[in-house]
Amino acid sequence: MSATTGTPLAPAAPRAGGGIGQSMRDSLVIARRNLIRMARIPEMIIFGLIQPIMFVVLFSYVFGGSMMIGGSTSPVEYRNFLMAGIFAQTVTFATAGAGAGIADDMHKGLIDRFRSLPMARGAVLTGRTLADLVQTTLTLLVLAVVALLVGWRTHENIGKVLGGFALLLLLGYAFSWIGALIGLSVRTPEAATSGGLIWLFPVTFISNAFVPTENMASWLQPIAEWNPFSATVQACRVLFGNPGVSPSDAWPMVHPVWASLIWSLLILVVFRTLAVSKYRQVAV
Repeated sequence: MSATTGTPLAPAAPRAGGGIGQSMRDSLVIARRNLIRMARIPEMIIFGLIQPIMFVVLFSYVFGGSMMIGGSTSPVEYRNFLMAGIFAQTVTFATAGAGAGIADDMHKGLIDRFRSLPMARGAVLTGRTLADLVQTTLTLLVLAVVALLVGWRTHENIGKVLGGFALLLLLGYAFSWIGALIGLSVRTPEAATSGGLIWLFPVTFISNAFVPTENMASWLQPIAEWNPFSATVQACRVLFGNPGVSPSDAWPMVHPVWASLIWSLLILVVFRTLAVSKYRQVAV
């Protein structure tokens, strides 16, 4: 009832939209917030670029010439073999940053403030992972330029090359949800960083990223060949036209593009579900 006119007040208009549409809008708002934060702290981006560039230079010039790829020890052949592995390692190592960022928001109470707002619960995590995806895309772009400078070349059409990078970004996005789950499960950002990296080293090194799997111990070869990381690396080599296509008859190595898609989507669905469920538990 209006105090001046005595007429009833109209009820407040409900918030426009809902469901998936509202969740997407909320996610984009959170993503924008994280991107602005990254822009204001440029060292986050700079340090994220330095590590993969160091890997490119060190592996190219330290191991190049001592690795036999396709019957040749040419440093150029090894660089072409190597880059798909470095690209994949870069997108997966962003997992630690995603976990640390979410753990930091939890530690500072920012999640509690988001909880008090009329927004979709999963939007906080989706927005964070989307912002990380943008940063990963920028890192890949710079890394590709560095790779070209040290001698890496593709030998397929632009469509296949872009398809290879799309698979890399899908893998990185899927792994960022593992980082989100870790960030929600630990108490400090430091623990999230450690927890996000410790399991990545065996995943990336027990693979075909840096050496051909046929050179590994017989019991280790199946593990490396069925590794989701290996599937994406193999798919990128095929799509880039780079050497190192494995003679293995393991299904992921014979059909690497399909294997990469299946693994990435499976990881994305499983860990997004677990992360959103965990978020709802800690944000009550």
